[in-house]
Amino acid sequence: MSKLVRIVLSVAALFAVASVASAAEGEVAADTALWAKYIGAGLAIGVAALGTGIGQGNAIKGAVEGISRNPSAAGKISSTMIIGLALIESLAIYALVVALILLFVV
Repeated sequence: MSKLVRIVLSVAALFAVASVASAAEGEVAADTALWAKYIGAGLAIGVAALGTGIGQGNAIKGAVEGISRNPSAAGKISSTMIIGLALIESLAIYALVVALILLFVV
């Protein structure tokens, strides 16, 4: 895990140095921050997709285990699971909205 953290920090430092170098060449400062919008939007939807995928997997796993232990409660478990999955999926939609705001508004 520490190797991944080192790689991410190295890439962030590279982007920081590149933006300073391009600003020193006389480019507009707003153009140098353009990469940050793209990285922020990508990270927003990427982390949200990762989190919601893990959450949905755990929810379905729990529902299948519950149904396998008590098949007569399958209806209640399935309806509760579907409501939970809808709420989990709404978090990914909110992250998509944030990513689109970062891309087109900010």
